[in-house]
Amino acid sequence: MRVDSEFRMMAYVDAHCHVDLYTPPKRIIEQAESNHIYTIAVTNAPSVFAHTEALTAGSKYVRPAIGLHPELVHSHRHELSLFEEYLPRTRYIGEVGLDYSTKDAEDKSAQRLVLSRIASWVNDFGDKVLTVHSRRASADVISMLAGIRAKVILHWFSGTNKDLTRAIDCGFYFSVNDAMLQSKAGRLLINQMPKDRFLTETDGPFTRDAGVPATPKTVENTVLKLAGLWSCSPQVARIAILENFKLLLSTDSR
Repeated sequence: MRVDSEFRMMAYVDAHCHVDLYTPPKRIIEQAESNHIYTIAVTNAPSVFAHTEALTAGSKYVRPAIGLHPELVHSHRHELSLFEEYLPRTRYIGEVGLDYSTKDAEDKSAQRLVLSRIASWVNDFGDKVLTVHSRRASADVISMLAGIRAKVILHWFSGTNKDLTRAIDCGFYFSVNDAMLQSKAGRLLINQMPKDRFLTETDGPFTRDAGVPATPKTVENTVLKLAGLWSCSPQVARIAILENFKLLLSTDSR
């Protein structure tokens, strides 16, 4: 397997982190850089992508992602044209997806329309990486993204066992965080995920580490806990996750 030189010194992976929402965000980028943590800096709306792109300019390990969070579709749907404009400037897409915690049928319909439009654009490129939100909407997310010419990471997956099996069959990856590992339901799902589809994430600053917002360095704790679940050393778990990520980035899209 060919691995680009920029990944040779990589120590950890944070596949989903809202870098722009920290105060100050530069501190998080410096932490990721100094600890060699490859970090996907997701955004919640196209209008903040350029800011995140500027923040990460020159970074070796932090990459900006263009996103439109499903919970913001009602207020930022008008930014879809901006999404399309920025899409060629990054390989990474996120945070996108569906969120059915709302009971508003019109909102759910709008979310599906937006995700469908994004999936169509992404499919034309063939090399993008998506980090996807699927709260209470796993079945629809999987159906809509099955067969897409891109790599899909289901962030903080919480679907059913049936949904998990379908996602595995589609070749999707799963990014897990400390909050998932602290939940009984999360651990049950994690125990059923293939080890070659695991990635780590923080979803910081929305998750906490010792009472403060989690940062990319928190993935070290996540790797330790995964090693315990897998009955292996932290080093073996760390390398397995790095290899998963390198494979995700270095192989052709489905």
